Amino acid sequence: MKRAIQYLLRGLTILLPLVITIALTAWLLTTIETWLSPVWIAILGENFYFHGLAFISFLLVAVLVGFSARWALVNTIWSLPGKIMGRMPVLRTLYSTVTDVFDLMSGTNFTDESVVLVTMPGSEIRLIGIVTKKSGDADDQLSKLLDDDHIAVLLPMSYNVGGYMVIVPRSAVEPLDMSPSEAMQLTISGGLGKNRMSTSKKD
Repeated sequence: MKRAIQYLLRGLTILLPLVITIALTAWLLTTIETWLSPVWIAILGENFYFHGLAFISFLLVAVLVGFSARWALVNTIWSLPGKIMGRMPVLRTLYSTVTDVFDLMSGTNFTDESVVLVTMPGSEIRLIGIVTKKSGDADDQLSKLLDDDHIAVLLPMSYNVGGYMVIVPRSAVEPLDMSPSEAMQLTISGGLGKNRMSTSKKD
């Protein structure tokens, strides 16, 4: 019976990540298809529309939006919906959270050496963290609170969507050759995941 339970748990660790990943991907594809397919059917007609066209068009639109955002005026226009949501009481928190997560995982707004190894004061414990703010930015509330020799570091928590934001001296951190997304994956998995260095890091 004990071995059967061990085999069950082992099987779940293999199957559940696959099932969850496929389910989330299917949900995303279905959502995009549901939203955009009526537009293409109205334009092309049902005889010429094929499944997958909505998703392909969504990717093309994303590429065009990213390309056009290079220009300040166009980028301002694309930013308007987000600014409007940022002023709505309920949507503000949700939109800001989603935006921050995507920025964190993609490394947006992070400078070089943003992933650091933090030595806790008075201890030999070292934690992987991500530098989120430095002093000198007059437009940022947190940055104005920091001394020149202090930085704000996010310490992600393993197996949890959360973490601690700590302010530590620059002397307490050591830069790591790692992207923010790699650091998040490593810490969230508690170091148990199959984290491999990207090709760009190896070269």
